[in-house]
Amino acid sequence: MCPPKGASARSSRLPDTTRGFVRSSREPSTHPQVTRMTTLTDPLHLIGTVLADKYEVQALAGEGGFSVVYRAKHLAWDQTVALKFLRTVEAAKDTERHALLEAFVREGKLMIELSTATTAVVQARDVGTFCPRHGETIPYLVLEWLEGSALDDTLEAEARAGEPARSLGQVIACMDAPAEALALAHRRGIVHRDIKPSNIFLVRSEDPTSPTVKLLDFGIAKVMSPDMDRSQALQHTTLSLRALSPTHAAPEQFRRSYGATGPWTDVYAFALVLVEMLRGGLPALDGEDPVALGMASCDPTRRPTPRSFGALVSDDVEAVFAKALAIRPVDRYADMGDFWSSLRAAAGVAYEGPSSAPRVSAASARTRPASSALSIPETVAHAPQSGAVSETMLGGALLEEPGTQVARTRTKRLSLLVTAVSALTVGLLAVGIGVGANRAGPVPALESPDGPSSTSATSAAVVEPSCPPGMAYVPGRSFFRGSNEAGHELWAPAHKVRLAPFCVDVHEVTAAEYKSCSDVGECLRPAPVPFWPRSETIGEKEHTRSLEAHGALCTFGKPGLERHPINCITWDQAAQYCKHLDKRLPTEAEWEFAARGSDGRAYPWGDDLPDEKHMNACGTECTSWQKARGVRAGPRMYDKDDGFAGTAPVGSFPAGVTMFGLHDMIGNVFEWTGDYMAGYGAADLADPTGPDQGTRRVIRGGAFNGGHPLWVNPAFRFAMVPETRSHGIGFRCASRPSDARGTGDSHPAG
Repeated sequence: MCPPKGASARSSRLPDTTRGFVRSSREPSTHPQVTRMTTLTDPLHLIGTVLADKYEVQALAGEGGFSVVYRAKHLAWDQTVALKFLRTVEAAKDTERHALLEAFVREGKLMIELSTATTAVVQARDVGTFCPRHGETIPYLVLEWLEGSALDDTLEAEARAGEPARSLGQVIACMDAPAEALALAHRRGIVHRDIKPSNIFLVRSEDPTSPTVKLLDFGIAKVMSPDMDRSQALQHTTLSLRALSPTHAAPEQFRRSYGATGPWTDVYAFALVLVEMLRGGLPALDGEDPVALGMASCDPTRRPTPRSFGALVSDDVEAVFAKALAIRPVDRYADMGDFWSSLRAAAGVAYEGPSSAPRVSAASARTRPASSALSIPETVAHAPQSGAVSETMLGGALLEEPGTQVARTRTKRLSLLVTAVSALTVGLLAVGIGVGANRAGPVPALESPDGPSSTSATSAAVVEPSCPPGMAYVPGRSFFRGSNEAGHELWAPAHKVRLAPFCVDVHEVTAAEYKSCSDVGECLRPAPVPFWPRSETIGEKEHTRSLEAHGALCTFGKPGLERHPINCITWDQAAQYCKHLDKRLPTEAEWEFAARGSDGRAYPWGDDLPDEKHMNACGTECTSWQKARGVRAGPRMYDKDDGFAGTAPVGSFPAGVTMFGLHDMIGNVFEWTGDYMAGYGAADLADPTGPDQGTRRVIRGGAFNGGHPLWVNPAFRFAMVPETRSHGIGFRCASRPSDARGTGDSHPAG
């Protein structure tokens, strides 16, 4: 958490989208479009009224180019809330208005979804519409009311008080919650596109040294009408420059030739914010106006990494920032989760999950000289090895150059006065006239971040990675596959694997889904009796009896089992089903990453010990079934009844859902993967697909009759001959996402 140092710049702040265009009373206004807080009135004539029979409107809190925010009280809860009205619809064309209203409601749903999943996003409570006395229906969002100060105001106040800049360890501790919130949004296909210090808010708490840090303004840029031309956008919505905050804009936001915006755009902006925190609030991009800032953002010789400003950071930390701030999106981290885990690893900060981010207390405030080598307090960072961790290892302090207050004020003024220079700026940038064009680097052409005009207000040029229905998006990322645990040579050695983004089925393929394929002649019907090679430790009669007994657990074509995973099918049958849908079986590496992620969790669902609530494995119901049918009983995973002697309907164990929203990755049925079995090597790999030939195919995940604790480990791997038709083996499919950068996986499995 971020400790506020010195006086807060504001006593309250709303999560409004207009903060860049609303001045505080202490700053002089130099443009009529910039509304001073002291002169606000009541543009919608709402003060004193009650909306929806529950929101008593009390005061106007803020107003800007496309929205107006009121403070209100929820009458039933006696709680202060913020009502945010989208005024763009008043100026929209009749053909645009309905689509714009739908888009706004859809964005409200996204905010509610995110704020339900994490407290680090401003909480959305409700959505509604309001009919003013004269005019069209105006939609509004009900948001939580926040008391505290934004990060830029906090940094400015600290600088005025003479506080030294934060160390890297303290920056990571402070920004962990918003970073994890942004990573969550990226996993769900949501892009912010306006990350900057003014959209990161420190909420005042009972403990003044430990405020909650929240991410504001999520997704609002997406509801702006992309078919307005530049003049309309500036006049009605300020879209072109609202969605492009030049002080924190990525190269693709200045010049579309670099590609579309996406999660990688947020990575760039977030890295700039971190650098500015390391600089005590000084700007990371050097420029007096948006033209110069665009040049700095796109100039390969002027990358704003920590070392470029004199930070004593390790090679690994500098490399992480260099990648996050790369000019081409394809050279950056694909999403926030990848960037954040890489930075923590490079800085030596152990991952503890979003709910346990270390807090920085006043006692650990930055009071030592900026040039000294410091040891990080235990409340800030947890090192992977014992002993004190030097400040140079975690990033070090900065040597601040002269003129810092001037630079800080300049950046603040740019953010606040962007509308005052908008007309001139757009003209200069659009035609490529280079203010300071003799400098190295391209002169960016400012375009609407949503691309060229379109016919629909809801169509956006920002093509985010997406997956077919029923599949989850898994971002490209690095992780350590396997394990170095003693006695498990088949999993060893642990080695680094880099994966491109991919899609994977949320659920195992069901019996009904497979039947739909066989009914149209695209998939072979499963044989009525299972098959697997006989073990040398089991006699022929016992093996035959076991096959016959377990045949009752095959799910194909059996009433009541339509939602159970298909089983008793060969590898070829599974692969053919996926191929029929233009999909494929996941590679072994994809399966393991989808199950475990890269955050160091012990099990797919986290670190809670496995039990009957997390998965369908072998409990008392399993051994009772085996005993009743004369089948040799194996060990139990737990001494409780999970309710299913055989397979369970997919999704029956929500406590076992993975970080990517996948069900039944452990338990229910093993799952075929695309790889032949082979031993691991120690070398780093990129999108491995296993050997080209072999005799056995890898299966992963354990089954309903699994009693071995090893099966719960996401690194556990086993293999069967592809002709196996087991009651304990099913599958799910994978595919390539539609990716704006074209970096999705394209390799076949098998």
